[in-house]
Amino acid sequence: MPRYQTVAIVGVGLIGGSIGLALRKRKLARAVVGIGRRRRSLAAALQLGCVTETTTSIARGVKQADLTIVCTPVELIAAQVAEVGRHCPDGSLITDAGSTKRDLVERAEVALADRFVRRMPFVGSHPIAGSEKTGPEASRADLFEGRVVVVTESEVSDHDVVATIEEFWQSLGATVVRMSPADHDAALARTSHLPHLVASALAVATPAEVLPLTAGGWQDTTRIAASDPDLWRQIFLANPAHTLKALADFETVLKSLRAAVEQADADRLTALLAEGKRRRDAVGS
Repeated sequence: MPRYQTVAIVGVGLIGGSIGLALRKRKLARAVVGIGRRRRSLAAALQLGCVTETTTSIARGVKQADLTIVCTPVELIAAQVAEVGRHCPDGSLITDAGSTKRDLVERAEVALADRFVRRMPFVGSHPIAGSEKTGPEASRADLFEGRVVVVTESEVSDHDVVATIEEFWQSLGATVVRMSPADHDAALARTSHLPHLVASALAVATPAEVLPLTAGGWQDTTRIAASDPDLWRQIFLANPAHTLKALADFETVLKSLRAAVEQADADRLTALLAEGKRRRDAVGS
């Protein structure tokens, strides 16, 4: 028997579409409603089987939803969570898939506080399972299997709601890590935001005339630089303090590498490269 009667997904791109595919493959929901602004994208999501029905209206899309997941760019999420809260039925739960959390969660909770006095229905989430690809065409039913999803418990979170949202992600095959919104932003600045800046910087620093000579190393390192620039601009500006601290620490290491090369310090250069290898090897393949 399906766990949910109706799940609504606001923003049926890579993440939202993959949630829909996973729900349908695992038979976890009777209905999956895709909500978005672009009719063409919604039509593609429907044709691909990500959702069972679509609408451009959040109000209509969530009116019977047991659970709504907001999977839009971070600039939009808090306002859209607030709109979901105005139209979803009593007992409905809400989460999101945003890459930053502290400011987003605070604004969403403030917007929902008047209606939901006794129990906060929203808990922030971040599935660490993205790609440089976008749109429902990139969706995969197995995207979350074995991947980490951070669920962010705040001071006003309801413990039962947090547990239910964790169970939702686990039902899609994910491993859940619970963190505060602030701790999430500090960690992801180093594991997600900084790598994107570095990948983009490497791509920009490579002269166009030598691009035909690039191979696996350059292509692997710059893969995420092919992501949507507008999306990442929003992420960096939503988490500037932690991103700048991560960038400063990276610059310190980069200066050490430069000094080792300039001074032909073979021992120091080897030590830095070995430490990089040790940390990369610790993650595995």
